[in-house]
Amino acid sequence: MTAKPEFRSAARPLLPLLLAALLSPPAWADAVPGNQAILKAADEARGNVSGMGWEVSIESKDNERTTDTLVYDIKVRAFNIAGTSLAPAKYRGNKILMLNTSMWFYKPGLSKPVPVSQRQKLMGEAAYGDIASTNYAENYAATRLPDETVDGEPCYVFDLKAKEDKLTYDRIVYWVSKQSRTGIKADYYTVSGKKFKSATMDYGNAVRLEGQARPFLSRITLRNELMNGSVTYLNLRSPRVEPVPDYVFDLNLFMR
Repeated sequence: MTAKPEFRSAARPLLPLLLAALLSPPAWADAVPGNQAILKAADEARGNVSGMGWEVSIESKDNERTTDTLVYDIKVRAFNIAGTSLAPAKYRGNKILMLNTSMWFYKPGLSKPVPVSQRQKLMGEAAYGDIASTNYAENYAATRLPDETVDGEPCYVFDLKAKEDKLTYDRIVYWVSKQSRTGIKADYYTVSGKKFKSATMDYGNAVRLEGQARPFLSRITLRNELMNGSVTYLNLRSPRVEPVPDYVFDLNLFMR
């Protein structure tokens, strides 16, 4: 008769533990990264670091015929960007500066920098904001969509909606490689929901961050979804991690 009470008193404390185990998420669930962690890693592969520089060549094509080219020297720190045009000669010395989400343009002869929108066309399908580093992790509200495979590569898929109207795009559907944590494809939409442009991204470059080799953007291919044959390539060369001093992003020194 005495064994039963002892059994019941020992069993009761186990019930809450069993219920907690049943109701708690499995251990592997913690291994699945959150939206912001994935997007932040993808941002870092496009320039979101403490200091970087590279050269970008922008080539616009219409039905496989090159219509225009631009070359910029780019310096980036976090989400600030300073660019100086190197070629062609008629555009040499033109400058762009982006501080957070505000952007300015300057060319020799102007009395002061001119505010421009990130959405304003730079050349071909490339907007001014396309040559800047991305901050999708902070500037866009992300909704996870079902995973997909792109060219044999398993990807996380996000529906990104801009938190403010100063950003380059209102809405982006964005594919991020699960293996490399780099953004490999994007579709761009208007507020009304029309897809007007798409992009694919390649990562043939590499940089060392925190002692490790990391893939870095080498090409963006932008396609106009409303006009067949209109393509713009942004080719990034010689990326380098290096200190970028404060004066590079000083608007008062921008014209010098």
